[in-house]
Amino acid sequence: MVMKSLEVGTDALVWDLEDAVPLAEKDLARTTICTALTNLASTPKPIYVRINSLGTGMLQSDLTHIVHPGLYGVMLSKAESPSQVKELDHELTTLEAARGLPQGTIKIHSILETCLGVLNAYAIASASSRADGISFGAEDFTLDLGTSRTRDGMELAFARASVALAAGAAKVVAIDTVYSDLNDEEGLSRECRVARQLGYKGKFALHPKQIDIINREFSPSESELAYAERVVEAFNKAQEANIGVITVDGKMIDPPVVERARQLLRLKRGN
Repeated sequence: MVMKSLEVGTDALVWDLEDAVPLAEKDLARTTICTALTNLASTPKPIYVRINSLGTGMLQSDLTHIVHPGLYGVMLSKAESPSQVKELDHELTTLEAARGLPQGTIKIHSILETCLGVLNAYAIASASSRADGISFGAEDFTLDLGTSRTRDGMELAFARASVALAAGAAKVVAIDTVYSDLNDEEGLSRECRVARQLGYKGKFALHPKQIDIINREFSPSESELAYAERVVEAFNKAQEANIGVITVDGKMIDPPVVERARQLLRLKRGN
């Protein structure tokens, strides 16, 4: 199953050592992932490994098995403070040196799953030069908050927006929480649209059946791309003609609108 996951249509993969693995199976999971990483001839997409939270005391065991050339990044579960990120950074630096890997190449992606983690979102996202993103984990968050997750997601609204805002401030990627109802395609689509509007750049998929929906909802539509092309074209022509104010489709266009259009077109090109 680990190797088969390389074939699915995601932008990145997360191999798990945390909640999906019972305590009695942790060593087997570490060995399985270690074998998979060391046997990879190439890495067709970024591979992250979600490690156990630092409070479990499993950091050394997890990292010893997974720090290999095929590893792109580590996902720190239940991250709550910048000091935890710095501790993980230090351990990665030590192992990279011991194993002849380029310093600083393994990324850190922190998952914010508690009230304290959400409140410290920006400090966590900016705690290390290795940080490439933060994510929101709704299931553990609602447990910590003392509530339950509902279909409309009102209980998540502030926290979800806070994590996206912190990612924007730290200039890292924000990835949205899982949608646990595998049979509710409409609900997944709706939640993707909300997350994208908040500033999230993607969403975790629990099952391959969710991938196409997530990819579709987080990708610019044909109409969005067409509008972006008109905006950039009109702006370029205005620049050549020394015209300061332009409109496209009756809407005033200023520099932030132009940059947003360029970002969409870069996303289309895959960069």
